[in-house]
Amino acid sequence: MDVGKVETLVKEQQLKDQFENLEKHTQWGIDFVERYTKFVKERSEIELNYAKQIRNLSKKYQPKKSTREEEEGKYTWCRAFLASLNELNDYAGQHELIAENMTSQIIAELTRYIQDLKSERKTHFHDGRKAQQHIENSWKQLELSKRNFERACKEADRAQQYFEKMDADINVTKADVEKARQQAQLRHQMAADNKSEYSSNLQKFNQEQTEHYHTLIPNIFQKLQEMEERRIERVGESMKTFAEVDRQILPIVGKCLDGMTKAAESIEAKTDSAQVVESYKSGFEPPGDVEFEDYGQAMKRTVSENSLTKPEKPDKPGKGKSKLFFFKKNKGANPEDFSHLPPEQRRKKLQAKIDDINKDIQKEMDQRDALTKMKDVYVKNPQMGDPSSVDPRLAEIAQHIDKLQTELQKFEGWLAEVEGRMPVRSEPTQRQSSVYDKQSNTPAANNNCAQDRESPDGSYTEEQSSEVQSKVQTDTEFDDFDNEEEEMLPTIGTCKALYPFEGNNEGTLTLAEGEVLFVIEEDKGDGWTRVRRNEEEEGYIPTSYVEVFLDTDTKGLCMWR
Repeated sequence: MDVGKVETLVKEQQLKDQFENLEKHTQWGIDFVERYTKFVKERSEIELNYAKQIRNLSKKYQPKKSTREEEEGKYTWCRAFLASLNELNDYAGQHELIAENMTSQIIAELTRYIQDLKSERKTHFHDGRKAQQHIENSWKQLELSKRNFERACKEADRAQQYFEKMDADINVTKADVEKARQQAQLRHQMAADNKSEYSSNLQKFNQEQTEHYHTLIPNIFQKLQEMEERRIERVGESMKTFAEVDRQILPIVGKCLDGMTKAAESIEAKTDSAQVVESYKSGFEPPGDVEFEDYGQAMKRTVSENSLTKPEKPDKPGKGKSKLFFFKKNKGANPEDFSHLPPEQRRKKLQAKIDDINKDIQKEMDQRDALTKMKDVYVKNPQMGDPSSVDPRLAEIAQHIDKLQTELQKFEGWLAEVEGRMPVRSEPTQRQSSVYDKQSNTPAANNNCAQDRESPDGSYTEEQSSEVQSKVQTDTEFDDFDNEEEEMLPTIGTCKALYPFEGNNEGTLTLAEGEVLFVIEEDKGDGWTRVRRNEEEEGYIPTSYVEVFLDTDTKGLCMWR
């Protein structure tokens, strides 16, 4: 075989091997990008599941709206735990942000890039295969013209030899010699044509081969190399983004942890223990000293004036009369007057009940005043409504107020009874209710009146009931009802929007990045914070989209509101 032919075949085989190797390598690179995308996707799902579990944990341990939890709200350690739960909820929001950023900045971008990369790779290898096929076809054409030229030369030689043989033979006719000569010339002409064709194909193939190995294939290999370098750089950028997404939330996570630390540092053991003492002290005076009983003389055991009980019968020998009755447990249902409780606890329960009733009375009065003004408007402008349509509701409110006032008098009587029988305290208890605060600045007078209503035998008279009822009615007639609308909630701080938010749902507000709003209700564990933009625009926004700055004097209160 010709040496040039062997070299060409070797080059073609090497080129074919390189294309196969490059094809395998580039496909492996694309598979790697897909595998890395799947890795980031699984990491994102982990972050979402982790955030969900953290939110559920925070919600699970949020205090329920019951009496027990409301009492726990008085203690600093309970408020600190609630603040930690709220910070933990914000902490979960940051992990949700990690998943969201990874999805948008890495997963979505790499998914689009992989499609582009596959298309580009397919184009380059198609061009390479096409160029290789073209050079192979040119080589086959060259080989064919070469074989034709070789065969034509051999036939021309045989025809020349045959002509010379015929020309030297004297027995051959002149016609046969002429025929042999023409055949030899024809073969020589065909050989010359094949030679020209072979020469032309050879020159064309050499040019195409030079262009193929020095221009086309190097360009394709260069494009594949650039494609591979871009892929590697893109993977590196994605890995960097993977780390930066985590790094971006570190300041906010740090603030959440700082908030937990600050909440823990706000715990005051002495304040809490003092609160416990204040909540559970009974109000009883300690019993007096037990006097010595001399059995050698006929003596009666006496009890000191400060003893808890007064003896009704002479003591039996060998037994003490003093009895700590405030440790007795009530086995039945709790009575309405809280008589099962010690005096101090009973007084607090009664006072709290009275305050609640006063608030209910005030609400009913405000509603009655609003309906009265509406009725006046209807009277002056009949086209706006029928005045008589308001009367049933006014009558219902009046009945409810009478019922509440009766209940108020009942609890006021029980409170007066408790305060009249309790020992004198260093600081007299003020039990002036909100309804009467507006009309009198002498709460002590009311207490004295309540105590004066107790008869010598300890019974309670109803003389003050008519006074209280008449006083409430008088206050109602002259009270000022200028505030028709419900009072707006006070602001407890401010917040700054970290990200934009489209408030498409009812009850939500639209946020612009960097916007500052007023906070009127803190996140209660559901991931939403209530804010106000102006006097007419209020709504809820995602807590994780803003940075909240609560006022120091209201932060503790709003947590347990």
